[in-house]
Amino acid sequence: MEKIWLNQYQQGVPADIDVNEFQSAGEVFERSASKFRDRPAFSNSIKFAQRTMSYGEIDTASRDLGAYLQQGLKLGKGERVAVMMPNLLQYPVCVFGALRAGLTVVNVNPLYTPRELEHQLKDSGATTIIIVANFAYVLAEVIGKTPIKNVIITEMGDLLGFKGSIISFLLKHFKKMVPEYTLPQAVSFNSALTMGKGQELKKVDVTHEDIAFLQYTGGTTGISKGAMLTHRNIIANMQQAHAWLRPLIEEGKEIIVCALPLYHIFSLTANCMTFTKIGGQNILITNPRDIPAFVEELTKFPITCMTGVNTLFNALINNADFKKVSFSTWKLALGGGMAVQKAVAENWTAVTGVPLIEAYGLTEASPAVCINPMNLKVYNGAIGLPVPSTDIQIRDTDGKEVGTEVAGELWIKGPQVMKGYWQRPEETAKVLDADGWLATGDMAVVHADGFVKLVDRKKDMILVSGFNVYPNEIEDVVAMHPGILEVACIGVPDEKSGEAVKIFIVKKDASLTESTILEHCKKNLTGYKMPRSVEFRNELPKTNVGKILRRALRDEELARTN
Repeated sequence: MEKIWLNQYQQGVPADIDVNEFQSAGEVFERSASKFRDRPAFSNSIKFAQRTMSYGEIDTASRDLGAYLQQGLKLGKGERVAVMMPNLLQYPVCVFGALRAGLTVVNVNPLYTPRELEHQLKDSGATTIIIVANFAYVLAEVIGKTPIKNVIITEMGDLLGFKGSIISFLLKHFKKMVPEYTLPQAVSFNSALTMGKGQELKKVDVTHEDIAFLQYTGGTTGISKGAMLTHRNIIANMQQAHAWLRPLIEEGKEIIVCALPLYHIFSLTANCMTFTKIGGQNILITNPRDIPAFVEELTKFPITCMTGVNTLFNALINNADFKKVSFSTWKLALGGGMAVQKAVAENWTAVTGVPLIEAYGLTEASPAVCINPMNLKVYNGAIGLPVPSTDIQIRDTDGKEVGTEVAGELWIKGPQVMKGYWQRPEETAKVLDADGWLATGDMAVVHADGFVKLVDRKKDMILVSGFNVYPNEIEDVVAMHPGILEVACIGVPDEKSGEAVKIFIVKKDASLTESTILEHCKKNLTGYKMPRSVEFRNELPKTNVGKILRRALRDEELARTN
């Protein structure tokens, strides 16, 4: 497809990026550590304990850990190191330490069940894991079935100083938040740093084609697979994001809220890599679901940027104290991970005075594919424009490319596209063609002006009497009603129409009724798109980053009908 979207690029955004500026993801940090040594890099608070670590302090700690992994544990280039923790100061130390030692990082969701953890450790072949003590009992249950030989355990309060030690003690002995476990081979995180301090961190010849991260997909389309994200992929997407943000942000002056977990690809690239490159300060939110504590954290810093998902932005604007926060320094709010709803975007801007800019990506693309221009003033319903050095196509069901204003599957090509799925050539072949084009599984339309509108996930589409119904559209319309907090839409079997639309709603207004909702929908939706049933819930199932799980609702409906 001709790159018609380049005409819409904000002034100063290039058509292409230089992926060769850095040799490795570890080098990105090393250069920033040298350039911004005394600037704050990462801040974290847990209860009454808080600390900000400078680039120099992260440099020293990650160097020591990298040396321990290399010399103490004798890990060689490319060996997999699993990192299983929420947003703590230890995370950047672990990741940059592993990358600088020439290792591959396997990000692990700390909320995994024993079954899920066992699968990921076995599949990745990780021999070392760095894990928070609160979740070590899960590892203890399955470690004998995995290749893990080395265990490094960190406490929540490590790196937070004396008060952090008190927090760790209280969590373990009074709050009982650290279940008992037995891992005799484990060493403490602090001991690993101490042992690495006197060791050499040897320079490793890392190339662009070496794997930086094994980033596991959520398993929504089957068994969880590890996307092989090379150093080139990560550097490219960081460069693309930086090029896009450059008209708005300044080196050494940005403070960004990091509420989504850093083990998720969105935060990993957008927050950790991109803002590290420019000497930004990341404010790590360990538990974003504790909205009152989250809001209090926002008052401690002159925030300039924030990334998040639709449900998080929605939760914040429905919190009374959030509306009292000063937004005078805020420049940017970037939404990704799921569709940003019009009602949420408009309410966010009304409360903060800052536009909520929608972006689109996927794990297999490291993740950014499209972003709306930073000078966008109002919600436009699009996922934006393809980022620099990115090609896109819209293909029909026969795999043929179609033109503008025609819906089809979105395919992408660029330096950020993964190498493939780890040890799964057959799965890789299903989504990557011989020319390097990646099938996203998302239905989209490219408008004549170059903006891309996401229609929906191909697998989520509902077929009503032969008509395609897209849940995103239904949810967007329903969410416009002021009495609704959250909504999810799925298709359910129907004898007459094949499938019918069902919506699940969490109320904001307790007096809200089904008839009121349906009347609202009737004014905004054509007949075949109308919900045929409404179910009220106290909450909706979500992923660890807050994305509503339609799949879980479909599974519940299937179990109910069977």
